[in-house]
Amino acid sequence: MKSILLIGLGRFGRHIAIKLDELNHQVMAVDNNESRVEAVLPYVRNAQIGDATNEDFIRSLGVRNFDVCIVAIGDNFQSSLETTSLLKELGAKMVVSRAARDVHAKFLLRNGADEVVYPEKQLASWTAIRYSADHIFDYVELDEEHGIFEISIPDAWIGKTVGELDIRKEYNVNIMALRCNGVLDMNISSETPLGDDQTMLVLGNIKNIQKQFHI
Repeated sequence: MKSILLIGLGRFGRHIAIKLDELNHQVMAVDNNESRVEAVLPYVRNAQIGDATNEDFIRSLGVRNFDVCIVAIGDNFQSSLETTSLLKELGAKMVVSRAARDVHAKFLLRNGADEVVYPEKQLASWTAIRYSADHIFDYVELDEEHGIFEISIPDAWIGKTVGELDIRKEYNVNIMALRCNGVLDMNISSETPLGDDQTMLVLGNIKNIQKQFHI
């Protein structure tokens, strides 16, 4: 369980609050809009209405006590930048800030952000890859070169075991798990058979996976 300060409660921030609640983390939520704060009250431990660019207000929150500070402000980059800088100046351990463009990310990283997230860019990438081929069911980018794909099992593999196919050597990918009827099986060995009612989660180089599986 972590203690998290979440600043900015628009749609993105609200979804973060809901997910953090599901994961049983302790969340302090902040926004200058009263209705937004009220909307997340069922999902957070505490909430404050205030201006995150105001030093006295941010200081009163005790930012040093939080494991992570998330700046989810999306409609005002200047406020996001000022808030990010202020959090770091006041001793925040870890600051994660939202960026909409590459230039925003550069400024945020130079002014206190430890990490930057691109919700729109990341979702756009996921959507493009997910719906560009019929046999892709999910996709997670790990970095610019590697990812995890959930894909259907090629017809030529059905009925064979992982060991028979020698998948790691022949295709340079790793099968992390198999999913059947919504149930995920991560206990994969060389004896594991592959069926037509399954999908597989494969890890590897993105370009290699796209080439091997015609994605």
